Amino acid sequence: MVPIPTPPGDSTPPENKRTDASPHVHLSTFTHEGRFWDAHLEFVDDPRDPDSCRARLCFVPTDRGDHEEPARTAVIFIEATRQDTLRAARALDRYNLVAMLRSVS
Repeated sequence: MVPIPTPPGDSTPPENKRTDASPHVHLSTFTHEGRFWDAHLEFVDDPRDPDSCRARLCFVPTDRGDHEEPARTAVIFIEATRQDTLRAARALDRYNLVAMLRSVS
């Protein structure tokens, strides 16, 4: 698997940190326009609101070239905890993920 570049800085409150310290969670792999895509949930810090957990979707083609950057949505999840955020993201089906990918590519 190709590593996903991580945006700089991590000021996530300790209660919202994952135990493995990973800022990404793999949600699904699907096909779109002849390519396989990995969809990840990417946690984003917001120092203005440290009591919330924010995240966006990050899409990485499995055959990614050196010149290609992952496609990311804006922050679309704002929940109280990482568990709530992950639950909301896992509720998205393939149709929703493809629609989100199409909106950012």
